[in-house]
Amino acid sequence: MIVRDKPGFFRLFFIFRLSVMERIYPQLLFVMGLSALVVSGHLYKPDIIPSAAGAPFALIGIALSIFLGFRNNACYDRWWEARKLWGHLVAINRDLPRQTLLLEVRGPDAIKARLRLLYLSIIFTQKLVDHLRDGNTSTAALQRSLDEQDLKAIHSARNAPEHITYLMGETLAQLRQSNVISDIEFSMFDRTIGEISGVLTACERLRNTPVPFGYTLLLHRTAYLFCFLLPFGFADALGFATPLAAGVVAYAFFGLDALSEELEEPFGTSPNDLPIAAIATMIEIGLRNALGETDLQEPPQPQDFVLL
Repeated sequence: MIVRDKPGFFRLFFIFRLSVMERIYPQLLFVMGLSALVVSGHLYKPDIIPSAAGAPFALIGIALSIFLGFRNNACYDRWWEARKLWGHLVAINRDLPRQTLLLEVRGPDAIKARLRLLYLSIIFTQKLVDHLRDGNTSTAALQRSLDEQDLKAIHSARNAPEHITYLMGETLAQLRQSNVISDIEFSMFDRTIGEISGVLTACERLRNTPVPFGYTLLLHRTAYLFCFLLPFGFADALGFATPLAAGVVAYAFFGLDALSEELEEPFGTSPNDLPIAAIATMIEIGLRNALGETDLQEPPQPQDFVLL
């Protein structure tokens, strides 16, 4: 996610890095170059390169802009839903240390179980990042809290975050079996773990269900064809100003198309994607602080205005 102060009015026009222009400038240059060739050819060889009426292009442009707006809204809804899910995960991990405080006064086994639950929650968030980004982060929390058997099971699991929720449930079941917690307390903890599992399921749904490809392909092709044919409709009316006008229109259409592609995959590592790794690190800092640890890492900071 891009993290920076809002630039001033004039500086806003000259920002290139981290803007969508980085991705689309080759297409813009092609459209403007093609426009210059069409205008020149129409001026000197009108019988070979004719012009067309501009009215149909205006109507098509309006319809295309509406369709692009719909797709952009659909992709932003995916991005915003993903952000709400990770916000909910932050809230859960702020409640869990408070809920487990009752274990601190119920003997050494209960204290050990609380430590295990909170560390498993730390590991869950880190492994969820790996699960959504196809990474493999090695966390210190794994070595601190789990025995060799659990470590091997997590590393070999096809779905590591899901397996971690099983381990958390197993810990709760042992506490209930030994009467360390009551039925009501077990239900409270189990509901919290269920919410954690719900976040995992919803994130998997977003990751594995993209915007329908046919819809994306249709708009992508239409936008390119419109921008490539646009100079023929403006050649008579605008003359050599056509490349500039075509470039502005192409910037809007290609920019919306490229931006919606980034928002469609909110868990990726593009500049406009969600900083889920940073959020997971903040969750770890919060949970370790709740455990009374003092050797906490520094909160993540953006690198070159980007926080991942």
